[in-house]
Amino acid sequence: MPVSERLIPLLVYEDIQAAHDFLVNALHAEVRVGDAPIWLHRVTAEHKLDSALRVDMAGSGLVVYVPDVDAHHARARAAGALIDSAPTDQPYGQREYGARDLEHHRWWFATLSAGGSDGETTAQAGTA
Repeated sequence: MPVSERLIPLLVYEDIQAAHDFLVNALHAEVRVGDAPIWLHRVTAEHKLDSALRVDMAGSGLVVYVPDVDAHHARARAAGALIDSAPTDQPYGQREYGARDLEHHRWWFATLSAGGSDGETTAQAGTA
């Protein structure tokens, strides 16, 4: 894939090492989704980047598709992840749950239902 077509999510944290360890241990992430890296960035006034922990609201989040959302939810809960919503079948063709990491970035983990699509259907659901 050409670099110009890549999307790299950037998450801002006060404590990058703690965030990395939490993402790996509680949310079972590699700080990448498939072949796409996720950049962890420090809080910086120069770039006007702040942690979601200090802002106390989410302006974005990440959706990650996993093979078994119920098993993923159970592991994340056992590891201490803050769970916003339990795994639920959605009308747009996926089963998903919501969680927050240690600085309150929003994450949704999902498994496609029979006939579900991770493309157009999900994008439309986000605009409804």
